[in-house]
Amino acid sequence: MAEQRKEKETDIKEKLLEKHHEAKLVRRIVFIVFIILMLSLTALVAGGYSFVKNSLQPVDEDAEETTVVEIPIGSSVAAIGNILEENGIVHNAKIFRYYVKFKNESGFQAGEYALSPAMTLDDIIEELKQGKIMQEVVFQVTIPEGRQLTEIATILSNRANVNEEEFLETVNDPAFVEKMMARFPVLLTEEILAEDVMYPLEGYLFPATYPFYEENPSIETIVETMLIKTQEVVIQYSAEMEEKEMTIHEVLTMASLIEEEATAQTDRENISSVFYNRLETGMPLQTDPTIAYALGEHLDRTLFVHLEVESPYNTYKYPGLTPGPIANAGETSIIAALRPAETDYFYFLATPDGKVLFNRTLEEHNRDRATHITGSGE
Repeated sequence: MAEQRKEKETDIKEKLLEKHHEAKLVRRIVFIVFIILMLSLTALVAGGYSFVKNSLQPVDEDAEETTVVEIPIGSSVAAIGNILEENGIVHNAKIFRYYVKFKNESGFQAGEYALSPAMTLDDIIEELKQGKIMQEVVFQVTIPEGRQLTEIATILSNRANVNEEEFLETVNDPAFVEKMMARFPVLLTEEILAEDVMYPLEGYLFPATYPFYEENPSIETIVETMLIKTQEVVIQYSAEMEEKEMTIHEVLTMASLIEEEATAQTDRENISSVFYNRLETGMPLQTDPTIAYALGEHLDRTLFVHLEVESPYNTYKYPGLTPGPIANAGETSIIAALRPAETDYFYFLATPDGKVLFNRTLEEHNRDRATHITGSGE
């Protein structure tokens, strides 16, 4: 009996010892696996870091040759990244895109560029933004602020060898407008097709100096170039437009009214405040440039008979904004449309010497009018 008990105890000890060895072995295996996983993770992170770091460096710092790279009109950042990678200018298109997004860069311009694999990403971005293209400018066209579509047609006919009538027919052709809307869906919305809008692209051809790199650019090329510029400017103020709950069309419309009335930068913010004060109280805007636009002619002076013109652009008859812009507005007027001064003005008057007088009441306004316009003031 004693012998059997002893054998049983020995078996138990052996089994306990065996389990102890097994547990120790398991712990060792788990530890080894953990170390392997940590090393793998470290290697993965290090590899990823190394990949990104290398992708941010020039492809070849010692490269002396340049490559002609063409960036088509309307190219997205992703498309530009792919073009640069295909031409050996950047290591990785996605890293380029993420870098541009991280740096909050925009305003890349179409054209042919002489780029080098030795350039840094910042150098490449700056080059594409500044438009230092390898082509020589054949001619330039300056579109001043406050010009209407018909006036722009005249400027282009004189400076860009464009047929005036053909230009106006093209920019008002429904098929052409739809094509531009497809290319610029954020900028050109259904609002430009509203029944009362006189010209769909009125106010959307930004006032600026445009370089052209061919002798006879097509009307489509010219219009696209201008729309790209408008989009570049307007898109900067997207957050402010959302905050004011205004569409691009409404902002450009308001900006055009301010542009046509303003004589100085300081006037714009105050004129904007008058328009907004009137809109808030339901008063008609009563701005003379809309009468001239409705009549389709230049007016040296707006007479009472002119105020009777039947048109949705007549802001003496119809309250609210006009159906669309009445001219192209510069960036200062766009800013004024979004950031009006805080005033209690409801009237303003442009004097013959170029000053703009602001009034709170009709009585004050009439007194200034009598003094500075009709000459019957005391």
